[in-house]
This record gives sequence, C-alpha cells and structure tokens, in this order.
Amino acid sequence: MNFQTLQLQRAAGVARLWMNRPEVHNAFDEALIDELAAAFDALGADSAVRVVILGGRGRSFSAGADLNWMQRAAQAGEEENFADAARLARMLRSIAECPKPTIARVHGAALGGGMGLASACDICIAAEEAVFATSEVRFGIIPAAISPYVIRAIGERQAGRYFQTAERIGAARALQLGLAHDVVAAEALDAKVDELVGALRAGGPQAQAAAKQLVAAVGTRAVDDAMVDDTARRIARLRATAEAREGLQAFLAKRPAAWVAGCD
Repeated sequence: MNFQTLQLQRAAGVARLWMNRPEVHNAFDEALIDELAAAFDALGADSAVRVVILGGRGRSFSAGADLNWMQRAAQAGEEENFADAARLARMLRSIAECPKPTIARVHGAALGGGMGLASACDICIAAEEAVFATSEVRFGIIPAAISPYVIRAIGERQAGRYFQTAERIGAARALQLGLAHDVVAAEALDAKVDELVGALRAGGPQAQAAAKQLVAAVGTRAVDDAMVDDTARRIARLRATAEAREGLQAFLAKRPAAWVAGCD
C-alpha cells in the first residue's frame, strides 16, 4: 500500500499505522480520510495481521478537520457536504468494524474527528497530556459522523454534555468517562501499547473477531429468549472450529497456541 498521508510499519503480526500530517496536527482532509478507510479495510483482510495500532506523527494524535477542508465544505452545497460526511462516516465504520483488535495510541490533541478515531478503536491508551474534545458546535456544526462511537464510549448522558459544551477533556477525565482505557506518562505510552499487544496476541484471531461482533450484537439489548439463543449459537459455532480445538489442546499441553508461535 502506497500512502501520501499515512506511514505503515509491520512486524511480527502487528501493523502500526501512523497519520503523517504533523504540520497540521494530523487534521483530516479528503486524502487522509480515504487512505485511513483503505488501510483498515486492507489490514482487516490480511491474515498475517493480528493487531492494528493507530497513532499520529508530530505533536498530536489528530486535531480533527483540516481548516482548508472545512472552508471548502462551507462553500459547497448540501449534496457535496453529504458526500464528504458520508466518506468520513464510512472511514470510521471501517475502523470500528475491522475484524482485528485495534488500539488508538493517543498523545497531544484528539479533537473532533480525532476523538472519533480514538472512540472507534477497540482500545484507547492515552498519554497524560492528551486532550480530547467534541468541538464541532464551536464551528456551528455537530459531531454527527463520530457520534455512534463517542456515545458508545462515554454514554448518552455524558455525550449530551460534551457535544453541547465542547469542553476540553483531559486524559484523567477521559479515563473516568471510559473513553481511555489506560493513561500513562508520555514516555511509557509505547511500552503500555506493547503490553496490550502481547495480551492480544495470546488470543485466537477468529475468537477475537467474534468477540467484537458479540459486543456489537449484545450491547444494551434486553436479555430475552432471542438474546439467550443468539449468544448460545455464537459460542456453539466457535467451539466446533479448528482454532478452538487448537486452543484447548495447547492449554492442556501447556504450550503456546499455534497463533502465538505464528507471530514470533
């Protein structure tokens, strides 16, 4: 994959994807949006990839929308703006539905769409100095495309506050809200990410993809007969797979599972 706005590093089953527009704090434009969608689609389909890490070069994770892009949008009509917004929404969905575990490595600013990226990833690890915000209302717009992922991360009640106030959210507050899973010193950020990569590599790839689907399917649904049957069916399908048999055999033999050895 050849990129203009991204850098991709691959090693031992781990894909590290870096947004590489440091001069504008990795703000979104059409090229970055399209390349992020293409990258996550491709990495999600690559059987050699076990984990995808998303980070940003320079001083920030992502400062949201590029001002030049916003100015072009302000001069465009509703249909052109719809096409732009749909492109962003599709990119976020590509991240959220990537079948591989995804980690947002957040430092500096994660504003607007940057907070959406952090929310769309499965796991968010933030440096102590990281700052988040849904700042859209200050520009007279709303955080529409990112809303499903931010609301899923922090809940409707908190989203109702921050979508309207556009307050800055420090890393400690992000941890309280459930947006960030861990907050560490900046110099410990990569070590914490690597620790999580180690934990993720110990899990079965098919099982992890199914676990993501399970969370999306169950969510806040009421427990009824249909849900009970659905969850039972999901585990029944996995128990019959070669991956599940290998996992059990490896545990009984006190050896690493094949998928662990395959990443070394």
